[in-house]
Amino acid sequence: MDIHLVAIVGGSGSGKTWLVEHLLGEFGSVAGRLSLDDFYRDLSALGEQERAQTNFDHPQAIDWPRFTRALRGIRRGEAVSLPDYDFATHTRRPLEKSWRPCPLVLLDGLWLLRRAALRQLYDLSVYLECPEELRRERRVQRDRRERGRSVASIQMQFDQHVSPMHRRFVVGQALKADLRLSSPPSAGQLGELRSRCRRWLLRPTLP
Repeated sequence: MDIHLVAIVGGSGSGKTWLVEHLLGEFGSVAGRLSLDDFYRDLSALGEQERAQTNFDHPQAIDWPRFTRALRGIRRGEAVSLPDYDFATHTRRPLEKSWRPCPLVLLDGLWLLRRAALRQLYDLSVYLECPEELRRERRVQRDRRERGRSVASIQMQFDQHVSPMHRRFVVGQALKADLRLSSPPSAGQLGELRSRCRRWLLRPTLP
């Protein structure tokens, strides 16, 4: 089975999850998702206060060796074991997840294009461009809904970590992407992305 990797990159709140879910809906069982967020480092050795002070918007927060091994295995068509990250405690759950790649693997994350060795593994890379205020608004909505945080704490984290780290580590990746889409993407941009993915899939029943 040929495996094709599509890296979807953008700042926090840029719409990466929405775009991945859109493509999953388009391609069904031949597509699967893998998130860089699953590979945050396990902070179980740190105290609660130290964990809370960790900058999760810095690339060093990711276990890159583990992610690279998983990606290379997926590229070879192998089933891989993935960490199960608990965002409430910033630790990994004891039981890992077995994941078998599909023909189309959709990767999403903040820093997928920073490392040249990883960029060589992708068949297509996409950067989502989104204004900061819209990203902030989406981040507030997500963290209130999914993580029960206060608006004040979310805003403070955005100003102290998310925004400066975005300028330092995220935005420059736009120059390395094959496609640059606005957020939300236009119908034409979505059509081009779907067409590129469809070329790899011998699925004559796809519209």
